[in-house]
Amino acid sequence: MNDHRPAPADLAEAASASRSDAEATEVRRFWGRLGLPGLIDVHTHFMPERVLHKVWEYFDAQGPLTGGLAWPISYRQREAERAAVLRRFGVRAFTAMLYPHKPGMARWLNSWAADFARRTPDCLHTATLFPEPGVEAYVREAVEAGARVFKAHVQVGAYDPADELLQPAWGVLAEARVPVVIHCGSGPAPGKHTGPGPIARVLARHPGLRLIVAHLGMPEYEDFLGLAERYREMRLDTTMAFTDFTETLMPFPGRALPRLADLGDRVLLGSDFPNIPYPYLHQLHALERLDLGAEWLRAVCHHNAAELFGLGHIPPRRDSWACLTEPD
Repeated sequence: MNDHRPAPADLAEAASASRSDAEATEVRRFWGRLGLPGLIDVHTHFMPERVLHKVWEYFDAQGPLTGGLAWPISYRQREAERAAVLRRFGVRAFTAMLYPHKPGMARWLNSWAADFARRTPDCLHTATLFPEPGVEAYVREAVEAGARVFKAHVQVGAYDPADELLQPAWGVLAEARVPVVIHCGSGPAPGKHTGPGPIARVLARHPGLRLIVAHLGMPEYEDFLGLAERYREMRLDTTMAFTDFTETLMPFPGRALPRLADLGDRVLLGSDFPNIPYPYLHQLHALERLDLGAEWLRAVCHHNAAELFGLGHIPPRRDSWACLTEPD
């Protein structure tokens, strides 16, 4: 007799899809209650599969830059499946945050990201850079090819963002008004050039540069808030901030919440999807429990990024949402 029972892998995949749909319904209820058309997430990771798998292996091994923390990847899926999850969540625009850790990688990563943007229209065309000869030329090429956001990772790249090799590239990006999401805070583990000092030197030379400091600059939150108060084009993203995972390690100081509220037009939703050790929904609930008001949440979760990237009205992808309950 033939055994028609599903294989364990099929059962696991079915269970994962069920959890994803349940979470998607709750995520959509979150932004539906706010009267939003969806979410815009400026800090999501898409990169060549073999590069992303290396990143996952680093987290699995609790590498030094993770602070030695246990860091299970919550959305360890294939590329198309990860994009589909974001669409089911109602994330109407997202990014492909990718970054080199050595010279000679950035131009290749930019080529991959340009192709990914062509086949993934809801992903903001992302590019990256590294302090190396020729950086100005390939940054200009990426901008001319339509790159809408750059990623810089000072911690992983182990470089000084104020390096002279980068100055012409920062100038190109400032002139083009292309935002740069930059990991420059010293969390979860400090790097040789992390912290507010190097970024302050960059902004002193390029005050119009649209830097988006990732993770609210954790753990130097207040220092980076001070820079944002000084430089009108500087912004911050919420990636992993206020979550239970982060608050046990690098808590945001309660005394600084009024300053964060006052900067509400320059704080953007970021998640670190898929490389997060908790459900996506938890980031949203963590922001909600700050109790900074619905207008602040609407601005952070959608309006600020829509204005920054000139997104305007983004038609919803009904094909990805049809199986889900409409938000209340």
